Amino acid sequence: METKTVDARGMACPLPVVNAKKASEEMTQGGTLTVLVDNEIAVQNLTKFGNSKGFTVSSEKKAEKDFAITFQIPANSVQPSPAASSDEPACTPDSKKHGLVAVLSANTMGNGEEQLGKILMKSFIFALTKQDQLPETILCYNSGAYLTCEGSDSLEDLKSLEAEGVKILTCGTCLDFYGLKEKLAVGGVTNMYEIVEIMENAGTIVRP
Repeated sequence: METKTVDARGMACPLPVVNAKKASEEMTQGGTLTVLVDNEIAVQNLTKFGNSKGFTVSSEKKAEKDFAITFQIPANSVQPSPAASSDEPACTPDSKKHGLVAVLSANTMGNGEEQLGKILMKSFIFALTKQDQLPETILCYNSGAYLTCEGSDSLEDLKSLEAEGVKILTCGTCLDFYGLKEKLAVGGVTNMYEIVEIMENAGTIVRP
């Protein structure tokens, strides 16, 4: 049985959960995982994560902006995939969810303060890279076109998704309108006909 501590204080959402997930997956023999955070929202998110995995979860407020969330992780809580347990060699399994389309229609998330909206969008795209099942396609249009161009804070995350086989498409009309056509740095260019076609055939559409 292993004992591990992850210091996630000062980390923005979703990093505390991402790091807790990674640490728990490494503890194949089970044990106690403690995650340190500095805000109540992180406590709530980590508690939900632990419950979703079937871990025993407890939390303690040690001081103002100082919390410890403890997970009791059973041995072999991460089961190998059928492909991994097969005697025959297998390629890396396709992590994309068929029919899942993420639509990024702006370079901010939600309404209100623009700077906050940009921070939230960056966090949203980063969180996409950490999902067990990735989108099959990401559509970017209107000011969402900025996300796939030079200078985007999310460029590396989008390139990572593309490397995993996610199809990233940006509206050509939008690139022209914002003068970004020569600055596209990830994915390809699409048109409204294809956007409508992809959305009509999507099994699930995610909009931040």
